Amino acid sequence: MKKIITLVLFAITMTAQAQNHIDPYQPLMDALDKQADNVLKEYRAIQQKDPNGDLPESKAKARILSDRLDSIGDEQLKLIKEIIRDNQDNDLPVRYIKDAMYQFTYEELKTALNPRASYYRHPDLDIPKKLLANYEKRKPGIQFHELEMLDINDKPVKLSQWVGTGNYVLVDFWASWCGPCRREMPFVISVYEQYHAKGFDVVGVSLDQKKEAWINAIQQMGMRWQQMSDLKGWKCAAVDAYGVTSIPSNILVDPTGKIIAMDLRGKKLLDKLKEIYGE
Repeated sequence: MKKIITLVLFAITMTAQAQNHIDPYQPLMDALDKQADNVLKEYRAIQQKDPNGDLPESKAKARILSDRLDSIGDEQLKLIKEIIRDNQDNDLPVRYIKDAMYQFTYEELKTALNPRASYYRHPDLDIPKKLLANYEKRKPGIQFHELEMLDINDKPVKLSQWVGTGNYVLVDFWASWCGPCRREMPFVISVYEQYHAKGFDVVGVSLDQKKEAWINAIQQMGMRWQQMSDLKGWKCAAVDAYGVTSIPSNILVDPTGKIIAMDLRGKKLLDKLKEIYGE
């Protein structure tokens, strides 16, 4: 549901022209937005009746609506990719790329920002280009970057103590003050417990500034893996080294220290681990 909410909120309502041609995709996008809006109304109605989501029927209905929203979001993203693919000779893709850039994978964003496309030098693509440059720092296929920080006991530690030593490792960028990080953490804990005995490990890299809040969050959520931080918030060394612009974020590193995936969350992380460990 996270994906569709992002896409619906920006609600593409293009009225501008691209090389003197009205956007022909507007009716299709409007139809998808209307579908999503209707589903969101149903979702809000459930929340009003059951604010805490305690009733079994509310949970079941919410899951169905969430799946439906994700499906509509997939259709929106598919349409945006088609718009980009079929309009390399005009500026029509610019707005779509700018608004949907955070929904793209590294490869998808790289394809969208094709240097040979006529829209490539458009000033509105400066931010997507910066995002792609940040992705380049943690893209699959490159070796991990070393980090030196302190653990929760103020002991100096290096990322290389765990990464590149023979196990698959998820390097998880998070912070105690990050709501989405906290919501994601129970899932990370569940896959850690499921695959740790098979060789899977996690290293938490925190963007906290207050040590007490950092340690309390670790204890409250039951995170049993190695943690490290320089307690510098967004000035954390990991931000520059890995191009982290939002959290939660992560990289999955293979036993040799090569990054094989980035920003795997929820089912995507589970599917990747099933692929690696065969179950």
